[in-house]
Amino acid sequence: MIRAHLLQEPGNLAGVRHIVLVLSGKGGVGKSTISTELALALRHAGKKVGILDVDLCGPSIPRMLRVQGRAVHQGDSGWVPVFVDREQSISLMSVGFLLEQPDEAVVWRGPKKNALIKQFVSDVAWGQLDCLVVDTPPGTSDEHMAVVDALRPYSPLGALVVTTPQAVSVGDVRRELTFCRKVGLRVIGLVENMSGFVCPHCSECTNIFSRGGGEELARHAGVPFLGSVPLDPELTRSLEDGRDFIQDFPDSPAFPALSSIAQKILSQTPAGLS
Repeated sequence: MIRAHLLQEPGNLAGVRHIVLVLSGKGGVGKSTISTELALALRHAGKKVGILDVDLCGPSIPRMLRVQGRAVHQGDSGWVPVFVDREQSISLMSVGFLLEQPDEAVVWRGPKKNALIKQFVSDVAWGQLDCLVVDTPPGTSDEHMAVVDALRPYSPLGALVVTTPQAVSVGDVRRELTFCRKVGLRVIGLVENMSGFVCPHCSECTNIFSRGGGEELARHAGVPFLGSVPLDPELTRSLEDGRDFIQDFPDSPAFPALSSIAQKILSQTPAGLS
């Protein structure tokens, strides 16, 4: 059960060096995929990473990391996140761990969602982390305001905004950039996901959707363009099976794109998170 009261313990994020929010104005663009692969890429760069999954109605990251069904325990300082690997280099907190059944729907009104988000920020004992990746729901709702307001005292590094190439997605993501400006959240950069399909047999790239919409939006909005991630069946399979894509598929066309995005984020931190 989720406790009715909130514990305000600012010390629980005291050991987190940098916080990155992953945002998108539209659902289905692969925001949780980018959050997961970013965390894995940072881990392979030698960093200790946490993932806070506040997509309360669609908590998919536990499955992507093959930790669904794990239990969250209460420690002396608050909730202890689930560790993904033996080395405890990636930790995860998600509402998915609090549901009695994996298919249970979270049918909550805004105030209850906002209260849980605030509790996730204040009451999860992350310990020492180089980076906390916050996977948010799509859109610009009360939940986003709750996340930004709760994290503001900890000076987040900024937002990573995800889009796909087609115009309908780019239009929604443009509104997400406006949201970031209105709430004073720095935009680290924009990522174009599902940017073409690279044939695993002949390596020819086919633009299933349109092309270059994310890069054009970044240019017009005056924000950094961090890169394009192609559609890749190996990436899809790794997420379905809970495998470490960064480790298992170094020859994939998506690998250099994801690694480059992680390095560009690291380069924006003081001393490159050394």
